[in-house]
Amino acid sequence: MKVVLLLFLALYFYLFSSGVGRNISSRPAVVNIGGLFAFNSTIGRVAKVAIDAAVDDVNSDPGVLQGTKLVIDMKDSSCNGFLGTVEALQFMEKEIVAVVGPQSSMIAHVISCVANNLQVPLLSFAATDPALSSLEYPFFVRTTQNDLFQMAAIAELVDFYQWKRLIAIFIDDDYGRNGIASLGDKLAERRCRISYKAALRPDATRNDVMDLLVRVALKAHRIIVLHANPAVGLMVFSVAKYLRMMSDGYVWIATDWLSALLDSSMPLSTEHMEMMQGVLALRQHTADSKNKSALISKWNKLTKKEAGENFQLNSYGLYAYDTIWTVAHALDAFFNDGGVISFSNYSKLLDAGGGALHLEAMSMFDMGNLLLDKIHTTNFVGVTGPIQFDSDGNLIHPAYDIINVIGSGFRRIGYWSNYSGLSVMSPETLYMKPPNRSSANQQLYTVIWPGETTTKPRGWVFPNNGRELRIGVPKRVSYREFVSEMPGTDIISGYCIDVFVAAVNLLPYPIPYKFIPFGDGHQNPNYNKLVELVASGDFDAAVGDIAIVTDRTKIVDFTQPYIDSGLVILAPVKQHHSDAWAFLQPFTVEMWCITGVFFLVVGAVVWILEHRINDQFRGPPKRQVVTVFWFSFSTLFFAHKETTVSTLGRAVLIIWLFVVLIIQSSYTASLTSILTVQHLSSPVKGLDSLIHSDEPIGIQAGSFAENYLVEEFGIARSRLKVLGTPEEYARALELGPSNDGVAAVIDEQPYIEIFLSMQCRFAIVGSQFTRNGWGFAFPRDSALAVDLSTAILTLSENGDLQRIHNKWLTRSACSSQSIDLESDQLDLGSFWGLFLICGMACTVSLIIYFFLMLRQFIRHYPLEETDSSGQGSSRSARSFYSFFSFVDEKEEDVKNKSKRKQMQQAGNNSTDIENEHRFVSP
Repeated sequence: MKVVLLLFLALYFYLFSSGVGRNISSRPAVVNIGGLFAFNSTIGRVAKVAIDAAVDDVNSDPGVLQGTKLVIDMKDSSCNGFLGTVEALQFMEKEIVAVVGPQSSMIAHVISCVANNLQVPLLSFAATDPALSSLEYPFFVRTTQNDLFQMAAIAELVDFYQWKRLIAIFIDDDYGRNGIASLGDKLAERRCRISYKAALRPDATRNDVMDLLVRVALKAHRIIVLHANPAVGLMVFSVAKYLRMMSDGYVWIATDWLSALLDSSMPLSTEHMEMMQGVLALRQHTADSKNKSALISKWNKLTKKEAGENFQLNSYGLYAYDTIWTVAHALDAFFNDGGVISFSNYSKLLDAGGGALHLEAMSMFDMGNLLLDKIHTTNFVGVTGPIQFDSDGNLIHPAYDIINVIGSGFRRIGYWSNYSGLSVMSPETLYMKPPNRSSANQQLYTVIWPGETTTKPRGWVFPNNGRELRIGVPKRVSYREFVSEMPGTDIISGYCIDVFVAAVNLLPYPIPYKFIPFGDGHQNPNYNKLVELVASGDFDAAVGDIAIVTDRTKIVDFTQPYIDSGLVILAPVKQHHSDAWAFLQPFTVEMWCITGVFFLVVGAVVWILEHRINDQFRGPPKRQVVTVFWFSFSTLFFAHKETTVSTLGRAVLIIWLFVVLIIQSSYTASLTSILTVQHLSSPVKGLDSLIHSDEPIGIQAGSFAENYLVEEFGIARSRLKVLGTPEEYARALELGPSNDGVAAVIDEQPYIEIFLSMQCRFAIVGSQFTRNGWGFAFPRDSALAVDLSTAILTLSENGDLQRIHNKWLTRSACSSQSIDLESDQLDLGSFWGLFLICGMACTVSLIIYFFLMLRQFIRHYPLEETDSSGQGSSRSARSFYSFFSFVDEKEEDVKNKSKRKQMQQAGNNSTDIENEHRFVSP
């Protein structure tokens, strides 16, 4: 026994002194963790008290660590990245199993690299930088909400109020830059963007802030997101108040630094509150619970005990409290799974040589991976709500309160959650319902905006920087009614210009602008190039007869269309005169043939149905043929004198008379139009005839019609002939395709209407085959485009738009005449349904009729009476002949013959009976 004990002691001392393990224990008496944050910061001051309270509560609960005492060694980073990094590295020289709370992004990045190598979990309740990824730093665990979700909430808030651009003011460090980068990504998902990024040094002075806000005030946009720390943030609000940037028209959205300051420092001084009136801010949402209420109720006592001063609890303090409990629950699971706390020298540091830095003193947590797994699988309810991590290492159900600073405090106007977006209902209530992110479900309470107004700010004003808008206008050489430059002057006039000026005059703010002609003045400019110059920033806008087409809307924004437009076909026409055979024109040849055939078919069907019972449809063959023809064509005038007596015949005749009525009415109307209305005829019947021909087509220079016809309809580009002026239109159309002209011109309807007001030899063939309009082009997400669209709608409603149209585009008497192209003849396609119904009625009636005849024939002429001695084929022929003979007989004769035959058979039967009696009598 003594030998065994000596061997055990020798093995223990060998392992203890070999450097392989410094401490081996399944459940040690003490577990050391580290804490690193700025004690004198808004977050750190609250977090220190909360962490101490959490350690006391964990150690006083025997059910958590089961006798093991949790000890935390907290160090002050003093808001200094270098000092914080040094303090963090010193933790690695001790037997620390986890580190809690780096606030600075820089410190978190450095210590995360060290923690990954030494396998020491790093739990942060304050470093919300979205760039701190658990993929890059597996041992970095964020126990608070990720700023990525906060920026998603701001983007959704901006989109909710229908703002498209904003200005971001931020601290120029990792925390600020990465947060704003994430905001830009989230805004892009909603077709919004940051128009100006204003960066401040971390140690910015009031003069620095003054210079920056002066530049911001000169910008057009008034939606400002402030992503800073409390010290710089308050300075920004103070300067903004001085520069009157906290007035009506501005929108300020602060990230959760402001809510943390308000929660922990309330009540703030009157001066501080006055400079933040109307500001919106986000606050990390924490669910109401008994644990949270209990911590809040004893908070004042804790602050006096720990810090000797009174400050309130904020959301970061709540998350710091839950972070300690997260470590405690993970350690308990770690020990239950057989984990032991042991440290080894980091071999790479030993090889490198520590020198004066004593890097060799750093040790690696041997079972750090197991503790990290237990942290990731932690699942309990803390003072902030459920503590559970998703696959990306973020807390589940991220949510924020949206608060509005009013008076001496603030009020909550709603919530944002990753589950269902913006809502006035708490996230805990929404989690029990199916997710619903429809626009109708997004709601917030009324906001008191800066300037003490409840009217939602427009978010944009014209910048007061003295710069004129450079507006490109096409320098047209044809159809100058729409836009033109007066020769020898800088004056631009025309229909489009008048519409733009009238819309600008309706805006609630002045806009300085100047028109810049675009084009060489020899031919109409390329409108696609003009739109591209707006998209590239060479022009601030483009005003003119610019069609709103798909390719252009991909790079710029257009206003509301101020005139309807669409491609039409212009073709030469000649007046059509009626001739001696005009009465045949209403129907096509096929229609005439089918109608005639149906007259004969219906007559024949009625004759068959009436032949056996109606004397008017009987007689010699010649008379019957005449009757069929007479009856058929007399129905055209409803003048048939033959009456129908059979039910089937009457049904067929009623349907046929209805068909005749429709055909007769249509013929009369078409013939009347042909003989009384002036008509124009053209060899071009419409777009289809142009597409399937090889004839050249004219288009206007600079029009989008060229690409449209090639890409949408597959028309060869070689067939398209560019024409510049109305005179070239007329000359090309008169020459025709055989004389180096064109068969037709395809252009937008407003141009064609102007052309037709001067030319009466041409006309529009068919109808519009595109539906679009003209609008003014602006860069993407331009607020001016939205305001001008509203102004254009106002012009339309008050009649000014029509008055401008009448001023420039009034037609002459030539084009005001009512001229129609020769309408197409009525063809079979318009009546095939009627013919189908009539044909089916005839077919069904004949089937029923012959079925009845066959049954009657079998009853009156049984098969037994046929000659059984004949061959099968001759018997069938005789039966077939007998059936048609039976059908040709008058029904009354058939019935009389049947009666006589029955009487004769009855007499023969009685004679046979008498003879039989005589034969058998004695």
